[in-house]
Amino acid sequence: MKQTKITNRQWGLAERFKGELTKDTLTLIEAAIPAAGDNQMLLRTEYLSLNPYMRDRMSDTPSHAVPVEIGEVMVGGTVAQVVNSNIDGFAPGDYVLSFNGWQDYALSDGTGLTNLGKSPLHPSWTLGILGMAGFTAWAGETIAVTAAIGPVGATAAQIGKLLGCRVVGTADGAEKCAYAVDVLGFTACIDHKAPDFADQLAKAIPDGIDVYFDNLGGKILDVVTPLLNPNAQIPPSKLVSQYNASNMPAGPERMNWLIGQMLRKKIKVHGYIIFDDFGHIYPDFAKEMNGWVESGKIKYRERIIEGLENASQAFIDLVKGENIGKRVIHVGQT
Repeated sequence: MKQTKITNRQWGLAERFKGELTKDTLTLIEAAIPAAGDNQMLLRTEYLSLNPYMRDRMSDTPSHAVPVEIGEVMVGGTVAQVVNSNIDGFAPGDYVLSFNGWQDYALSDGTGLTNLGKSPLHPSWTLGILGMAGFTAWAGETIAVTAAIGPVGATAAQIGKLLGCRVVGTADGAEKCAYAVDVLGFTACIDHKAPDFADQLAKAIPDGIDVYFDNLGGKILDVVTPLLNPNAQIPPSKLVSQYNASNMPAGPERMNWLIGQMLRKKIKVHGYIIFDDFGHIYPDFAKEMNGWVESGKIKYRERIIEGLENASQAFIDLVKGENIGKRVIHVGQT
């Protein structure tokens, strides 16, 4: 099942589903490698990024992005190498930041691609700390961050620390919280599954929260909202806790209470799609983040899983929360 020069392995969406993902959600097939035509190039996937947002794209629930159709190749960011090219500015052997999806080979007309050159130092990092995850986190006072040791949360927290903020995170389990404090430099990290989570969080943030960087959503918002300071800001990054929900959550209606808190405290909630809203300042981010990573001021943890054939199970584990840091599939053989 290794990558070859004669077949194109593809993970396609096999079914819509309710609840949690299963091994039947995606199916692995083999297809012919496409040939590049005029103004096209053939790309060979080297690395595939796994991200929680992909779970949402498997659903047909209305969203900002078009859902993947049944039978289509699953979408995803990739680092790929140019096999052959009929496009100026891209030559065989160049590596590119691309969007091949879950497959070995893909055609591209160059739109939206970034040429990384023939010898990028850490090519997989462009899918994480130097890519969408890091860019989403690049945004002092006190910052609260959920999913604190994921690629977005961990980066947001470290940026906050570099800018002089006090950073408190939440994660599921003592091991993840210890990593957040001991390695990433969080001021504190609270296990959101602890029975006294609300009390622990309040004690860790005696002066309230100025920025709530939310990656999780769900019941943690109920605990965080009373701790928000006047004029606090909430940039919601993603709602991982809701990705498997097929219906409205059971429980009391809190929307009026939440709106009341937003009104009285002048809280600003601003949804955003990272490249739609901030793509024009990506060069500024890339320059600053590269400097932070090279100097060791930003720490980054990545788990590379070998083989496209293992992508489905790796993604199922990811959405269950069985990860620390960024998860990447090594598809190619280089």
